[in-house]
Amino acid sequence: MRKDTPIPSAVVDKYVEQMGLENVGRASIREIKRLVDFVEAETGERYVRMEMGIPGLKPTQIGIEAEKEALDRGVAAIYPDIDGTASLKKEISRFVKLFVNIDVQPHGCIPTVGSMQGSFATFMTVTRMNKDKDTILFLDPGFPVHKQQCRVMGRKFDSFDVYNYRGDLLREKLESHLAKGDVAALLYSNPNNPSWICFTEKELKIIGELATKYDVVVIEDLAYFAMDFRQDMSRPGEPPYQPTVANYTDQYVLLISSSKAFSYAGQRIGMMVISDALFARRSKDLLPYYGMEQFGRAMVFGTMYALSSGTAHSPQYALEAMLKAVNDGEYDFVEVVKEYGEKAKIMKKLFTDNGFRIVYDKDEDKPLADGFYFTISYPGFTGEELIAALVYYGISAISLAITGSERLEGLRACVSLVSRDQFPDLEYRLKKFHKNHKAD
Repeated sequence: MRKDTPIPSAVVDKYVEQMGLENVGRASIREIKRLVDFVEAETGERYVRMEMGIPGLKPTQIGIEAEKEALDRGVAAIYPDIDGTASLKKEISRFVKLFVNIDVQPHGCIPTVGSMQGSFATFMTVTRMNKDKDTILFLDPGFPVHKQQCRVMGRKFDSFDVYNYRGDLLREKLESHLAKGDVAALLYSNPNNPSWICFTEKELKIIGELATKYDVVVIEDLAYFAMDFRQDMSRPGEPPYQPTVANYTDQYVLLISSSKAFSYAGQRIGMMVISDALFARRSKDLLPYYGMEQFGRAMVFGTMYALSSGTAHSPQYALEAMLKAVNDGEYDFVEVVKEYGEKAKIMKKLFTDNGFRIVYDKDEDKPLADGFYFTISYPGFTGEELIAALVYYGISAISLAITGSERLEGLRACVSLVSRDQFPDLEYRLKKFHKNHKAD
């Protein structure tokens, strides 16, 4: 018999059955969202929603105004260049110089339909650059859809949970995978989704050196750009900069999102930044697919052209305006998104005060930053069991099991959609959960 819960168990059970969810804990992010939507609609109870990595802040007004002006000028009727407007490409190049401290020519700075299109296009192109290298290596935990992209393309992939191999331990583990000779590219996010770990300079150097040694392209997912709030990366052209593997290898692609930094997720506009060396690289193995040998041209006029002929026109003017304001020091996007870190600090304490534990808690020997995500577990529960239990308490998250994590007891919690006025309700529900389960 299920103990008394804030959400009527019969309602939850009904929609679990209707959706055919044999195991709620193994459900995808979108399935969890749909289940919660159904239950909220019937009960009127507002969930503490931590399953989706959706921005919880208003979109940057600078972008909205610039996009409206562009639409008024009639750009909706005009095809943009596949690789982006010239003025946007220059601002992306400026941005990576001012905030990452790397030099990339504008021709390698390509707007994409969100970072997801950037990763898809990169997987597709790099795995055709060398006929002997057909595998993507994921330094997990990571965003589950990246693996789904490989599956729908028929691309091989490999992975390992990097948390078990921090610092000097990373070199031997990573080399054991790269030495097989079949890895075309490796991908990781930094800060990491879902764990919020951040690679140290030592680790980035190891990754860069081994990537160079084994001729592997590094795909660095910077969806949460400059959100390691332990250091202030908000000043253009001044250190500290966003840490990057680009300091240690010249074969890289950076994926930079506007979804979190500028809360512009709905317009699906991201940035793919290809190093000058990789853009110019030539390979005869590209010829059968693209009719051209140069990687950059194959990416733009082969893959990007085939996928979507570029990204939507008006959001490019929004992104350009936001980047220009940031580059000119007129808009501090980091100050705005610090709200995520402040909420995370409060929410983590609410969980730990009620018997929960933080799963990923250290960057080598330093406490983890507070940010967009954190990870939790509860004694005696696997992650799948914990998800299945918490939905009856009006709390949603996702299991780390679907992220490639080896810590199967854990959940990923996203702070963005949780408003501060829900903190008392979250505390009440956590106390009730702890009361009902601490003696089990």
